[in-house]
Amino acid sequence: MPLQQFVHEQSERTATLQQSLRQLFDPFGLVATSLKAQQAWLAHPDELAEVLGDYANGATKWAGFALRRWWGEEDTDVFPPNPEDTRFADPVWRDSPYWDSIKEWYLFNTHWLQDTLYATPGMCCQEQSRTAFWLRQWLNAVAPTNFLPLNPVAIANALATNGDSLTRGLQNFARDAMRGDISMTDLDAFTVGKNLATTPGAVVYRGRLLEVIHYEATTPDVHAVPLVIVSPWINKYYILDLNEKKSLIRYLVDQGFSVFVTSWKNPGSEDRGLSFDDYLQDGVAQIIDVARSISGSDKVNLVGYCIGGTLVSAYLAWANRKTPGQVPVNSATLLTTLTDFERPGDIEVFIDEEGLAFIEKQMERKGYLDGKEMASSFRMLRANSLIWNYWVDNYLMGNTPMAFDVLYWNMDTTRMPETMHRYYLRELYLRNRLVEPDALTMAGEPIDLGRIEQPLYLVSTEEDHIAPWLQTWKLIDRVAAPVTFTLSTSGHILGIINPPSPSSKRSYWQGVPDKGVAGEAWLAGQQKVAGSWWPSWVEWLRPQSGDPVKPKLSNRQYPRHGDAPGQYVLE
Repeated sequence: MPLQQFVHEQSERTATLQQSLRQLFDPFGLVATSLKAQQAWLAHPDELAEVLGDYANGATKWAGFALRRWWGEEDTDVFPPNPEDTRFADPVWRDSPYWDSIKEWYLFNTHWLQDTLYATPGMCCQEQSRTAFWLRQWLNAVAPTNFLPLNPVAIANALATNGDSLTRGLQNFARDAMRGDISMTDLDAFTVGKNLATTPGAVVYRGRLLEVIHYEATTPDVHAVPLVIVSPWINKYYILDLNEKKSLIRYLVDQGFSVFVTSWKNPGSEDRGLSFDDYLQDGVAQIIDVARSISGSDKVNLVGYCIGGTLVSAYLAWANRKTPGQVPVNSATLLTTLTDFERPGDIEVFIDEEGLAFIEKQMERKGYLDGKEMASSFRMLRANSLIWNYWVDNYLMGNTPMAFDVLYWNMDTTRMPETMHRYYLRELYLRNRLVEPDALTMAGEPIDLGRIEQPLYLVSTEEDHIAPWLQTWKLIDRVAAPVTFTLSTSGHILGIINPPSPSSKRSYWQGVPDKGVAGEAWLAGQQKVAGSWWPSWVEWLRPQSGDPVKPKLSNRQYPRHGDAPGQYVLE
């Protein structure tokens, strides 16, 4: 073998080995980015000396503060916590010089490390965001509140209960270790079909990908045009049917709509080949056919939530290309739906070649991405409130989490089939090709959102970190359709599960925006309306829902297979 060829092959083997080691030990490129940051600081000694001087000044400031506190000076919070940070809310963190000093030392180091990261010379915004995310994870993890010897509230509770709280905490830890997750709610308090997903209905179709549930009418007549809801398969559908008071589905049924919903199958290894095209054809197109057959209506009103809304958008572009002028959809409602993934919120820290390679490696072994892994990623986006809060309360304090239906649903995870999820992450999140006209071909048709001409009702939420509202807003300029835009207060879930109630704390802004208007400018010109947006949506739907007809639950082509909530939601 010639020496040059030998050297080339050895270089390739070395590169392959290095890549394998990176995927194993540093799948998100954190070490590489951190080393780059260190090298940048070493290459700028003047700036490095300045930030080290800032650290020395801060440490001196803290030492003086701690000394004065021991001499009796009142707490002044020289390094104040974020107003939303509740970890140090107990008075002991202010009243005791000892615990106050520990709190301030932690906050001083937290502030300095984060400020220094963002001041790193030559680091791009993407690298800053990724590194800052992982730095926050570490800083949140090492907070003194997470350790029994450094948590005065947990220590006092252990003494007051003669150690019973620690015993209960160990029992809680053992229980959660068996389940492989930190409990966010009392999992024994809920049962799907008994006190969750209780709206009466029937499974009228069962296929390899989904069950279709049609709900029993509660009014003498229903609108002729059925309402078809495409739920997200990243979670289970019953977020839309939690209980009698918080069920969007029950509310719509009570308003005289004939409601159909997708209940997606929870895929296993044998389903690894399910594709995005399958979800479009055997999912959206299938439920539309079922609803049209049972109702006798030529068209439906379509609703999509989260990734279900992304699929609905793709379906509308596909159908308007495949059968222009004959699309079986009167209107579409998109709830917290991303179609432009340029800035998809906090989750973008996972969306790069290194992160996707790690996720794909997980899927290759099993044929799917486990729901617990995906849920952990989302919980890391709000680690203090969704991870460490429960760590402290469950294990250090020994409390049983309170029963909360939304959190139970959040822990009732689903799986993502490998082929579909790989496509979704790479083509939509990483490459953002859904917004490029005809860049993607789905089920044999080039996809162009500009072909969508059916009236749209968009609902986004003010505090959404999964589908930021300014990103969902961008669809307005890409479609030919008239758009009504609603911005609800709260976040991705509670801004949508927002039933009308005299005690409701929610509000919303609504209007028909002109093309080309920026979201911030539109919002500045809108008047805030108190209460739920649900009644306003119903009034928008009625003119497009046809005359009243007698309800029919099933027919010969699509007979009743069993009662709601069906089988797939229990898997």
